[in-house]
Amino acid sequence: MTPSHTLTGEEPEHLTQAARCQAQVDPLVALRAPGDPPWDVYLTGTVFLDIIFTGLDSAPVRGTESWARGMGSSPGGVANMAAALARLGLRTSLAAAFGDDHYGEYCWDALEQGEGIDLSASRTVPGWHSPVTVSMAYEGERTMVSHGHEPPPGEAVILQEGAQECPPRARAAIASLTPGARETWIARAAREGTRIFADVGWDDTGAWSLSGLADLEHCEAFLPNAEEAMRYTGADCPRAAAHALTEHVPVAVVTLGAEGAYAVDRRTGETAEVPAIAVEALDPTGAGDVFVAGFVTGSLAGWPLADRLAFAGLTAALSVQEFGGSLSAPGWSEIGAWWRKVQSVQEPAALRRYAFLEGLVPEELDRPWPLRRAVPTIGFRRSG
Repeated sequence: MTPSHTLTGEEPEHLTQAARCQAQVDPLVALRAPGDPPWDVYLTGTVFLDIIFTGLDSAPVRGTESWARGMGSSPGGVANMAAALARLGLRTSLAAAFGDDHYGEYCWDALEQGEGIDLSASRTVPGWHSPVTVSMAYEGERTMVSHGHEPPPGEAVILQEGAQECPPRARAAIASLTPGARETWIARAAREGTRIFADVGWDDTGAWSLSGLADLEHCEAFLPNAEEAMRYTGADCPRAAAHALTEHVPVAVVTLGAEGAYAVDRRTGETAEVPAIAVEALDPTGAGDVFVAGFVTGSLAGWPLADRLAFAGLTAALSVQEFGGSLSAPGWSEIGAWWRKVQSVQEPAALRRYAFLEGLVPEELDRPWPLRRAVPTIGFRRSG
């Protein structure tokens, strides 16, 4: 794993100076070659504006008013994953519909200019307002309320020049599987050599049938949580569920909440289990997306399964210490600061488990300005 403090090779034109300075490490530098796909990761989905309340001592009580000690606003939805990937140095392309309002304008600017994410396959939908999620974090969990409408017919995730049917060339793509539905772009991307990583949401139908996840056949890795994995396989424990899933997909990764994560690679015979890193969580919004981004990064870099799993858990743990989903994701400076802290306290287990970070993380915090984080509100008037 060869580090680099500047992105090398043919860089996509959209990358801003801010994005280049922010990434600091290119985890794929040793693998890049002429003729590579222009993007490391492609993904598509819905961008929300997230409004997060933290510092609540308990869940709101019916008929009363609760005051939160903290509040943050940031792009959410698929933006969580896109920002996490970009902050880890992966060249990321996102196809999404954006609202034709201040929320949509803010989300577009935060992702394109702030994070260096390619939005050439995205568009603003005239007359359509941005979906919004309000998230309340308390007692280590969160409760969410969302509102939004489907884009007008013919305007839904566009995407320019048919990107939904013909996605741009990329090393990998991340898909959210929908029970009972196929996404034609997934099969096409897989045929073109793109490595597909997939997660899944709750099955509201209650069927929990793997045959209903038709696009799973195109995937290299599947990353459900423990409850989802057990329901889909009928296994009585998440580790058994992970092994059962490898009958359908080469790599199964099952997240275990506070216990960490467990993974099986059918191709190599590897299994790995990594405990969760104990941190004081401010807001868990988007932590699962950051976990997937970390695992994809290690997979594209060719790391061993256990290192990929450990890195994914580390990035997720660092993210819950900040407000919001997309803008809570760590960059390499945050990862480096955590590693130097581990070295300074000489914690034997962590030193062994995360030794792969040595020589990869930056030796100095050379970012000229801090990462963007969630702000209480948007659209402040400029004075002076």
